[in-house]
Amino acid sequence: MAARIEHLVTSGTFSLDGGTWDVDNNVWIVGDDSEALVIDAAHDADAIAEALGDRRLTAIVCTHAHNDHIDAAPALAARTGAPILLHPDDLPLWKQTHPGRLPDGELADGQRLSVAGTDLTVLHTPGHAPGAVCLHAPQLDTVFTGDTLFQGGPGATGRSFSHFPTIIASIRERLLALPPGTEVRTGHGDSTTIGAEAPHLQKWIDRGH
Repeated sequence: MAARIEHLVTSGTFSLDGGTWDVDNNVWIVGDDSEALVIDAAHDADAIAEALGDRRLTAIVCTHAHNDHIDAAPALAARTGAPILLHPDDLPLWKQTHPGRLPDGELADGQRLSVAGTDLTVLHTPGHAPGAVCLHAPQLDTVFTGDTLFQGGPGATGRSFSHFPTIIASIRERLLALPPGTEVRTGHGDSTTIGAEAPHLQKWIDRGH
């Protein structure tokens, strides 16, 4: 039996390049009644721990290292003993938020994370951030895209460490190759599907050349 997906919205701030903005973040929990992993421990370790209950937390997976996606990760790790996993290309961003606490492990393209009998494959999708990743769970017909792809288009690339042609290439090569029915569960806002986004993405792809 495949794992289930649970959704939590937490609120806080995103800060980069001298600016700060109020944000609501999607926190995703994938697992069953005995174990789970968390995708993006944002803002509120207590709320995430409450949603987990007494389940064993196998990992805290960071889609990228902008502060609003990782600010609660060390507290949740300390509380649960779960390792924090991050793609190494995002270490410079991570250190801006947590200079005294490194992640516990690295994410790599093609790596498989297993929880509750379900595999999630790491897709390195740089552009919004150098170490941005998506997590594809074919058994759940889902891809967790962090801030790489939203309903309506790609993630922002107007700040440090981001690059528009790179995010367009990531979306074109990695995400649009997934089945059209794949649900896109994002870092902020509503979910969508690959098939729903594909027609609208062509204009962004044309701009990215």
